[in-house]
Amino acid sequence: MSSQSKTAQQPVSDKNADKVFKGVAYACGILILVVLAAVALFLLFRAWPLIGGDQQANSDTISNFTGGKASSFWGYVGPLLFGTVLISALALLISFFVSVGIALFISHYAPKKLATALSYVVDLLAAIPSVIYGLWGGLVLVPAIYPFWNWVAKYLGWIPLFAGPAANPSRTVATVAVVLAVMILPIITSMSRDIFLQTPRLQEEAALALGATKWEMVKLAVLPFGKSGVVSASMLGLGRALGETMAVLMILSPGLNYSIKLLQASQNQTIAANIAAQYPEANDLGVSVLIGTGLVLFLITFVVNFIARKLTEKASA
Repeated sequence: MSSQSKTAQQPVSDKNADKVFKGVAYACGILILVVLAAVALFLLFRAWPLIGGDQQANSDTISNFTGGKASSFWGYVGPLLFGTVLISALALLISFFVSVGIALFISHYAPKKLATALSYVVDLLAAIPSVIYGLWGGLVLVPAIYPFWNWVAKYLGWIPLFAGPAANPSRTVATVAVVLAVMILPIITSMSRDIFLQTPRLQEEAALALGATKWEMVKLAVLPFGKSGVVSASMLGLGRALGETMAVLMILSPGLNYSIKLLQASQNQTIAANIAAQYPEANDLGVSVLIGTGLVLFLITFVVNFIARKLTEKASA
């Protein structure tokens, strides 16, 4: 076969490869939508007895779940939703600045060998199962952190968030938030590190050439470049915290209140942990109620992703 024939066949082959790749990409995108729709339909179908069934039976089931504290679905899921958002937001607040600091240290300050070792450690932490974090939190952190929470309640108790007395053992929202912060820290750190490492070298050198210090270079070149990536990483970590089950279930003393008292026990509970706690003893109608709360959590994750998308677009502008 002549070289001209080979040259003529090459564009045809490339065009076919492009069509195949385009078809695979479309199929993957459609598959994601199909899976999401299937999950939403499953939740809606299983929760339908709660929505369109005997409301008196639903009220009795919810009363059994809550010991008479609530009899309506929104009276039941409202405090759970409040606790979920509160614990997740605290975890994100604790982990965000630490994660960004670690990512900057790895990407721009640490020696190469140390940065490589720290990167491996961060990636390893991200792979640890949540039940391990739960065991660590329940067996090690809960007794160890009580003196600190007691000090906080003693000297900062005038702030409603830290109102005492501090619970002992410290199976409280504050302790769970610390554990979740440790859990999501590797996720935010790993993604932020990769974004910071992609900062164009010319921008960094230009800042240094203009007389900027290392920190000024980071502030002027690295952080603006990585802003959208850091926001995305933070929202991914928040999503992990919103859906966390085992660690919360193993540590938190549950309650059904709209409470911001972080150091007192039996104040709040999350939707995911409540489902895991109530599911084994629930009847068919009870399962529908729990799946209804799961549907609410599913919708909340959509809201979080929508907000994350808007924040990312704003940060990229």
